[in-house]
Amino acid sequence: MSEFDVIVIGELNVDLILNNIDGFPETGKEKLAGEMSLTLGSSSAIFASNLSALGARVAFIGKTGADAFGDIVLQSLREKGVNTSMIIRERKLNTGATVVLNYDEDRAMITHPGAMNHLTADDIRMEELKRGRHLHISSPFLQPGIHGSLGQIFSLARELGLSTSLDTQWDPAEKWTLDLAGILPHVNIFLPNRQEALLLTGCQTVRGALQKLEALGAETIALKMDKEGSLCRFDGREIIRPPFLNKKVVDSIGAGDSFNAGFIFKYLQGSDIAKCQIFGNLTGAVNTTEAGGTTAFTSYADIMKIAAERFGYTESDR
Repeated sequence: MSEFDVIVIGELNVDLILNNIDGFPETGKEKLAGEMSLTLGSSSAIFASNLSALGARVAFIGKTGADAFGDIVLQSLREKGVNTSMIIRERKLNTGATVVLNYDEDRAMITHPGAMNHLTADDIRMEELKRGRHLHISSPFLQPGIHGSLGQIFSLARELGLSTSLDTQWDPAEKWTLDLAGILPHVNIFLPNRQEALLLTGCQTVRGALQKLEALGAETIALKMDKEGSLCRFDGREIIRPPFLNKKVVDSIGAGDSFNAGFIFKYLQGSDIAKCQIFGNLTGAVNTTEAGGTTAFTSYADIMKIAAERFGYTESDR
């Protein structure tokens, strides 16, 4: 039996979140925000934290600075039950930080990458991967040190017997250059959102993007489609599942990462793809009931209570 259900390789940073802002930023002018919070950020960390809260055994490989923000990152992960023993801390580096400006259900973000720029393939050792049964990587465009080595890392993981998943997230440079042909054949679950899938493939339609991703070697594609729910393509089949709609969204930070956590949680339990998809839609919706990406995820029992009270989901739906 593996020590960990999931090993996450990814970026680490804090989020400084501003809400109730009295307008969009303008050069030379000052705007006020009615609310502010400092929380654990990064797609990878939100995924790891929420997956751990669901009950999976999760470990993280990443890099931070040896600073106050790095302390917040590690403490937050540990409080969620994530193993941080494989996180590297560098005294000469700053821990990354993102300033998040929330406007209703949309947001603008500015990120200082800091230490996340310095994680490399050499930092990822075979003996560490052997400790898990599944490998998840997120946000390669924010991690130039592993961007060009994804195919190699995923191939090694598969050789070691791990299943794998990938969420590319947004490319800040908007170049969308990624060796999908060398990566996707080694990825069991590919988890982009609709816009990312279109930009990664250069296609104009979702159908065209799915066909191209499948031709490049994608085994299962779980496409997040915001208020339209999600679409999964696998074994020549397509399944569309409607969303669990939250009429009182606090914010949507981390909703996609929470979809990933729910999907992979069920996948590791051996559930069929349709059930993974439904649970991913649910955990994505649960995410929007509290501020930030991890606040709503405290324990499986509490998550299921929110699911029942807010979305009418019960254990019998599992």
